[in-house]
Amino acid sequence: MRDFLPADKARRERALQTIKRVYARHGFDEIETPVVEDYDRLHSGLGGDNEKLSYSILRRGIDENDLRQAAESGDTSALTDLGLRFDLTVPLARFYASHRGELPSVFRALQTGPVWRAERPQKGRYRQFVQCDIDILGEPGQLAEIELIAATTAALDELGLTGSFVRVNDRRILARLLKSWNVPAELTDRALIVIDKLDKVGVDGVVAELGGLGIATDGVAESLRSIAAAGWDLLDAPGGAPGWLDVEVYGELLALRAAVPAAQLVFDPTLVRGMGYYTGTIFEIAHPSSSSSVAGGGRYDGMIGRFLGQDVPAVGFSIGFERILDLIPADDALPGETSVVLLYDSRVAPAQLASAKREALERFDRVRLEKRPRNTRTLLDTAAAQGFTAVASIDGEGTLGELRPLAGD
Repeated sequence: MRDFLPADKARRERALQTIKRVYARHGFDEIETPVVEDYDRLHSGLGGDNEKLSYSILRRGIDENDLRQAAESGDTSALTDLGLRFDLTVPLARFYASHRGELPSVFRALQTGPVWRAERPQKGRYRQFVQCDIDILGEPGQLAEIELIAATTAALDELGLTGSFVRVNDRRILARLLKSWNVPAELTDRALIVIDKLDKVGVDGVVAELGGLGIATDGVAESLRSIAAAGWDLLDAPGGAPGWLDVEVYGELLALRAAVPAAQLVFDPTLVRGMGYYTGTIFEIAHPSSSSSVAGGGRYDGMIGRFLGQDVPAVGFSIGFERILDLIPADDALPGETSVVLLYDSRVAPAQLASAKREALERFDRVRLEKRPRNTRTLLDTAAAQGFTAVASIDGEGTLGELRPLAGD
């Protein structure tokens, strides 16, 4: 959990506002949900490994007897009734179930805000971080995926993150792949977790871990190597499509690729996505300057039914806000913004300073009063780093002097 100095905070807000502006232009409506959710909802099995990283809140009225019983049994769940959200998707599902009657039949939601996970802090992984999510609820067809990919890639382009590409797959293809390896149904989820490590441990590492689960791995290494090299021409391969490929689902991915020509879509049959609630299409955005994905999401048709008692089709896409900040080109000031530092000395009365500032606010977007130090260079360098573009002086009569570019002062 981190503090942010003014320059860092301003940069974060500019990036966030750019993302929100693009999403609004694509028809998404912003909502807000509480940072706290019911403990049982956060631990309903929908959050995958993130449930293990959630922060729980002790319920009110706990006494020594409660603590003793929890210590003896090893079960602390009875001590808590609330927790901090670990993502924005579970709160969205609860929100939709609570307000469905007030929302359109196809709801395009935009949600940004902090989430919390008990991570081991390291670069790119924090215990408190911001997520930027868009979701489409109520649209069963591929239009939802098309809109999400188009909007997210547009937001990244607007931030200057050009050159990104979208890796796509489908959980149904993964299910067929595991079936071709004779993976028992009860080991499916654990096997997917292992496959998700492919880029970290390699083919041999994945095969070893699968074997450790008791899965027969004859031919798996060779299969994995050929699958990892798969592209968009699988239907035209000699001998026809490979046996592990769900041809119908693959055809849907081909149609998705054609429908979003501005985005570079790459078929990756080893893409898993860690969340347990995904049911169909899954996708991640990679950028040449990042070793990790910068955005990800997929279809989770079964989640909202857990809360509503009736299935609702749903797809979401989340930008890894903390990761993209290090990749965004320097942007000390907003495009077209005029921001000025007004220097004054002790001769100018407070009322005159207030009057000069009011006058400046009519002409400029951002104004700051600064008492003139003996040497102004450090002050002006700091102001420039914070996005100010010009400087002017206030004389002893409270009159604004000539405006000068900050860089040339």
